[in-house]
Amino acid sequence: MTEKHTALHAEHVAAKAHMSNFAGWDMPLHYGSQIAEHHAVRRGAGVFDVSHMTIIDVHGAGARSLLTRVFAGDVDKTAQDRAVYGVLLNGDAGVIDDVIVYGLEAGYRVVSNASTRDKVLDWLRVHADLDTRLEERADLAMIAVQGPDALALFERVATGAPAAELAPFAAAEWRDWMIARTGYTGEDGLEAMLPAAAARQLWRNLVGCGAAPAGLAARDTLRLEAGLNLYGQDMDDETSPLEANLGWTIAWQPAERLFVGREALARQRAAKPDRVLRGLVMEDRGVLRRGNDVVTDRGAGVATSGTFSPTLGYSIALVRIPRGASGSCRVRMRGRDAAARIVKPPFVRRGKRVFE
Repeated sequence: MTEKHTALHAEHVAAKAHMSNFAGWDMPLHYGSQIAEHHAVRRGAGVFDVSHMTIIDVHGAGARSLLTRVFAGDVDKTAQDRAVYGVLLNGDAGVIDDVIVYGLEAGYRVVSNASTRDKVLDWLRVHADLDTRLEERADLAMIAVQGPDALALFERVATGAPAAELAPFAAAEWRDWMIARTGYTGEDGLEAMLPAAAARQLWRNLVGCGAAPAGLAARDTLRLEAGLNLYGQDMDDETSPLEANLGWTIAWQPAERLFVGREALARQRAAKPDRVLRGLVMEDRGVLRRGNDVVTDRGAGVATSGTFSPTLGYSIALVRIPRGASGSCRVRMRGRDAAARIVKPPFVRRGKRVFE
């Protein structure tokens, strides 16, 4: 299968990025140093090409009804110029995908993961009625600018754009762009969805003003430090949000709203899930990786995501472990047992350690 290219592919190649296949897209993994890119976001500003994400506009008289049915979060919070993070569930309360729903002047915008494009579009089509129109916005590119200097830098290159005045998880339709105070790094910043033809110039201007191009590798270490889940690892079709530290995204009220998966999720909530997602910090030498077996005071678990934390200087992980497990534990890695400690994520926010 031919790899897909974003509108910024030529920019990445010209910058000598190390490219890698991700969900069928040829994407930059790093531009020479993943660690340097990570630190640039924590200390200044980094810019990511996230145009591989799936952007779907939902219009028509049935748009709200559709999202009320398939989105387990509070659709009413997605008033115009607001965004809500949440999940789409299947009938067994497994996570089809985690998405952000934005309120538009006319309808809604759903941004989902690249790896789940087909099943999310199919799921929305199955539940949409004749009064609902779904439009995949393949004509748009998406650029994320993240870091303590991100907003000021963006306003320098997008004169007149309403960036700094946006509250977290607020959005604004500006010209033919959408600017949203959202991100996936645990830092301040924003994401811009704009016509693909304009993306190249925005990227060049941001880099020219000091934003460091950052690839998927740094994006992964940043999101893990921030305790943010990755679909396909920390959650999937067989994992409920209660098992993925995402119970806070569920809108249980009003009680009569029968979103898909509600009944199965309510049963699990009443019984309390056997497994939960927690954080792990390494206390011995070694790097935690996905798939490492974890032994706790309540039984066995497994690491769902793991890496070396450039900000903290030691390894961290998200782990699915028995409910109630706490304190010290052991991790099986490369034929030996290593000491680690269970904590509550996130690990880092705004460049500072935040766990106890």
